[in-house]
Amino acid sequence: MDFRLTDEQEKFRLEVRKFLEEEIKQGLWQPTCDAWIMGHDPEFTKRVAKQGWIGLTWPKEHGGQERSFIDRLVLTEEMLRYGAPAACHWFADRQIGGAIVHYGTEEQKRELLPIILKGEAYVGLGMSEPDAGSDLASLKTKAAEDGDDYIIDGQKTWTSGGSKMNWIYLVARTDPDAPKHRGISEFFFETSLPGVDVQPIVDITGGVHFNEVFFENVRIPKKCLIGEKNKGFYQILNQLDYERSGMERLMANYPLFDALIKYTRETRRKGKPLAEDQVIRPKLAQLQIEFEIGRLHMYRVAKVMDEGRAPNWESSMSKAYGTAFEQHLASTAIEIMGLYGQLSPQSKWVPIQGMAYHSYLSSKGYSLQAGTTEVLKNILALRKLELPNQ
Repeated sequence: MDFRLTDEQEKFRLEVRKFLEEEIKQGLWQPTCDAWIMGHDPEFTKRVAKQGWIGLTWPKEHGGQERSFIDRLVLTEEMLRYGAPAACHWFADRQIGGAIVHYGTEEQKRELLPIILKGEAYVGLGMSEPDAGSDLASLKTKAAEDGDDYIIDGQKTWTSGGSKMNWIYLVARTDPDAPKHRGISEFFFETSLPGVDVQPIVDITGGVHFNEVFFENVRIPKKCLIGEKNKGFYQILNQLDYERSGMERLMANYPLFDALIKYTRETRRKGKPLAEDQVIRPKLAQLQIEFEIGRLHMYRVAKVMDEGRAPNWESSMSKAYGTAFEQHLASTAIEIMGLYGQLSPQSKWVPIQGMAYHSYLSSKGYSLQAGTTEVLKNILALRKLELPNQ
């Protein structure tokens, strides 16, 4: 495939790079791995909002720019390349705003979209539960009607961005008697309401971006319902395409990739740079090849979206491939750097800010979050290869 961006898209890429490089030059932040989910910087998000880079693909009537999904992919690719702290707006921009655009009422669009566009909605994703992960339709959190309100009771786990959120996107059961895929609805409400209790989950790296969230008699108005009651699962399927196909599934640890190449050029063994070692050099070349293939997977998904089609199997393929690359990158970094690569960021001997340590410990979860690789392969088998569901 001879793939080329338009002149306008290349100009846009340079515009984003200039903005990010100036931010780094001013010392406003430093590139880090997984910054899209762990880099909470409200001021950065507000500066991004002023550039008009949130809601890039939304209709102009709702404050967006009606640009293509490839344009948006260019933007997110550069954000990830520079390890920018975009966590405050990532989820709202990636999928929640789009859900409101597609399924929300006019009142929701009028009230909620401007908050997202201004970078003021720090959204947590309330989807998985202790007994409902890949099989999301098994969720037990309930939303019971009570007059003009819903009463929420239940528990969510692995809630991304939960400790920083001021809004939560919640999936709950609204019809306990319906088949499990048909009695689910989507909600969006502020986390300052009584009865919402957020408990951080400290992961193996010592970071906190996942959380448990408990709901006890949380009363929300019915206007918080997104789309049709009991049709939430089918709306979710569309949103998962956005969640699974993003460049963050390939480039969350790009700062490590970039630093690793520089490390091998600057670190010498027996008088020669590591990059010239006959064992290490092919490893770096293989990573570069895998990375470029992964990029093309992501751009294909964006092209499918621009054609107005749902990228069901394409997003599953790109996500499975991207997380496999991330895990390979982490393992290769540890192999090349040896015992020094295993040092935590707190060690005075640690090279490249401990990114290899962080990436390796985090990488085991990449093939689980947003859909396990096994589930994604099943989707690919059923929807693309049309294999029997038995």
